[in-house]
Amino acid sequence: MSGPHDPQEWLQRARSNLTRARHRIQGVYLEDLCFDAQQAAEKALKALLISLGVRFPRTHDLASLLTLIERSGLSIPEAVLEAAALTEYAVQTRYPGFSEPVTEEEYRFAVRVAEEVVGWVEALLKTNPGRIE
Repeated sequence: MSGPHDPQEWLQRARSNLTRARHRIQGVYLEDLCFDAQQAAEKALKALLISLGVRFPRTHDLASLLTLIERSGLSIPEAVLEAAALTEYAVQTRYPGFSEPVTEEEYRFAVRVAEEVVGWVEALLKTNPGRIE
């Protein structure tokens, strides 16, 4: 199964965003790299929700996605719960003047959290590549 209902495809997209978030390139804003970190976490969480058979709204709000996962009965590690903080990178920081510039520390935090989320989802989907019950 490939396409919008394939959790592995969503996870591949998450990995792609994470790879971009990790690579500092001269002239690229930290805000853009944090957006990629947020997208990596978002797509990984959506991959997990698809594998759980849980419908989710079109949203960038990672807290709401985490809540849906918790309601499904999965226990979420503390490091993954920190992903809720990445939501601000989905919109506000992408445009000039809507927020303070992202700091180096905030950037490193965003990438670390995205790595935690993607790694957690990868481990869950590796042990249950189809549908998680």
